[in-house]
Amino acid sequence: MALDLDENVLDIKERRQSELLTGAISVAAILLFVGTGSQVLSTTLQHYFQGGAPADRTLVIALLLNVALILFGWRRHQALSEEVRIRAAAEERAQQLASRDPLTGFLNRRSMAEEGAAMFVRAGRRRKAMALLIVDLDHFKTVNDMHGHAVGDALLRAVASEIAQAMPPIALTARLGGDEFACGFLFDPEQPDTVERIAERLVSRMAQPFEAEGLRLHISCSLGIARSDFDCASIDALMRSADIAMYAAKKSGRNRYAWFDQSMERELQTRNELESGLRTAIPRQEIVPYFEQQIDLTTGRLHGFEVLARWEHPQRGLISPELFIPIAEETGMIAELSLSIMRQAFAAARDWDPALSISINISPWQLRDAWLAQKIIKVLTETGFPANRLEVEITESSLFDNLALAQSIVGSLKNQGVRLALDDFGTGYSSLAHLRALPFDRIKIDKSFIMSLNESADSAAIVNAIARLGESLNLPVTAEGIEDAAIEERLRAIGCSKGQGWHYGRPMSAAATRRLLAERRLLQQPPQARSGEPPLDATSQRLAG
Repeated sequence: MALDLDENVLDIKERRQSELLTGAISVAAILLFVGTGSQVLSTTLQHYFQGGAPADRTLVIALLLNVALILFGWRRHQALSEEVRIRAAAEERAQQLASRDPLTGFLNRRSMAEEGAAMFVRAGRRRKAMALLIVDLDHFKTVNDMHGHAVGDALLRAVASEIAQAMPPIALTARLGGDEFACGFLFDPEQPDTVERIAERLVSRMAQPFEAEGLRLHISCSLGIARSDFDCASIDALMRSADIAMYAAKKSGRNRYAWFDQSMERELQTRNELESGLRTAIPRQEIVPYFEQQIDLTTGRLHGFEVLARWEHPQRGLISPELFIPIAEETGMIAELSLSIMRQAFAAARDWDPALSISINISPWQLRDAWLAQKIIKVLTETGFPANRLEVEITESSLFDNLALAQSIVGSLKNQGVRLALDDFGTGYSSLAHLRALPFDRIKIDKSFIMSLNESADSAAIVNAIARLGESLNLPVTAEGIEDAAIEERLRAIGCSKGQGWHYGRPMSAAATRRLLAERRLLQQPPQARSGEPPLDATSQRLAG
């Protein structure tokens, strides 16, 4: 950039020197023409009218040279003028490209920041407020993936046209990049409803079909709004606030708008702290397995445990998975986290009574990994945990993206003896189709139906229907979310084979689970004790649970 600037400065200096030289030559030629021209003209007139001597040939030649120099200077002046015009047009075009988005004609991010800063100042001087709207198209990537970038670009131009029409007469419109737009305008601080009407109009219009390259496309948008008179010190702070509000709208379900408030920023700060802590917590094994009892409803005996992740934070204490699992999924850390939990759980459970099984939840994100089965089998092999004591739970929603890949993963696990359960049954859209598509060994009824079983006739009907379905397909049914004896008794009468929930105790750490199993004599005798070998060292004991 500095090199280009130096070259431009040198170019300007050379052009100025050339113009000065051309001007000097032209002025000298004109002065010389006046001097010689008058003398040659006077002598020539005397020669023809008074019979005097003809003009000196040297003066005539000098006159002709003057004329040639004047013509040269005039042509050179024309050439320089044309060059200046061309350069001025090119500079104007370059400035346009530097400040505008070439696809939509809107301001680009840098220009939006510059002109937005000026509008921000004007708002304070005029006792107005500046509204900044960040508009992000929902699922725009799908349009590009399915129809190509040419269609995507056409859609962006159509969206830009609609945004421009929705804005008040004096407004800033910018494309910040990709499918993200920004709009800024002034409004009366006492009438925020004017801003909301514009936001509603935009959200409503974006939800309508668009025509692009002969295709009818359906999208929506998430829109965030921030105002300059609410603790915003600069245009940068205003844009950041609007961006946070936009992500809050997207998180709330998309196809809507949201005003920025401070709670959003605090939530974002908490999320960022959790994400940062999670990156170090996984390798440090701060994320540990907790075990929830699964009971045979017919006999009342302990059947096994479901493995749940808990974060034992050194400062904040126990952190619920509802807080960190979504972050792990969004950031791609879920695979590492899940395998770490499996490794710890398998090591802790390998010397439990062989009749006890453990269930592991698989995230929908993990089912996108073609090597998932091999990774799970590797952990089983490394820890020495029998594959036939493992039950993998997957949800219906995780099957929507790529059923063929899920079938391949499940097939590899089943070949090793791992069992398969369909989790949260009844909450999806294609339950029966999925039961046919994959070789499930068990159905788990979602706890939302179980917890309201005795209060809701609808829930009772659904649970009854699922139990009958499982019986007809020869698939045992597990009910999760059992919180009292009345629900347990009702489920037993319905025919559910297995249950879990706080009625049987809260999820326990590995150490607490081990104490429970020791009390019930459900731990295998260590090989060293049977063979007379020396006891395990501290490291081996920790790995063993």
